[in-house]
Amino acid sequence: MSLSSEKVGDVLVVSVAGQINSANAAEVESGLLAYVQQGERLCVLDFGKLEYISSAGLRVVLMLAKNLKQQSGKLVLCTLQPQVHEVFDISGFLSILTVVDERQAAISQLSA
Repeated sequence: MSLSSEKVGDVLVVSVAGQINSANAAEVESGLLAYVQQGERLCVLDFGKLEYISSAGLRVVLMLAKNLKQQSGKLVLCTLQPQVHEVFDISGFLSILTVVDERQAAISQLSA
């Protein structure tokens, strides 16, 4: 699993590759929440290279969304692989999180 980030205007785009599971969820959570603690408020999670996410990974995404909301920030997810999209769908997360198909659409949604 790897995290990489880049700034696009005021938006932080974090690309996640590999898997988020119970073995690395705490590490992913601390990495993502560190961005919020550093003052980031507009965040895109690009899951284009994410192959698998467990319930522990879903919890991490929910924690990030909650922390951003408490700071008047926003989170948008993009480019979910079919198997990852299915996990978000089955868990009901698609109804509570903003998910778009393309990275640029996610950035545009936060830049508007």
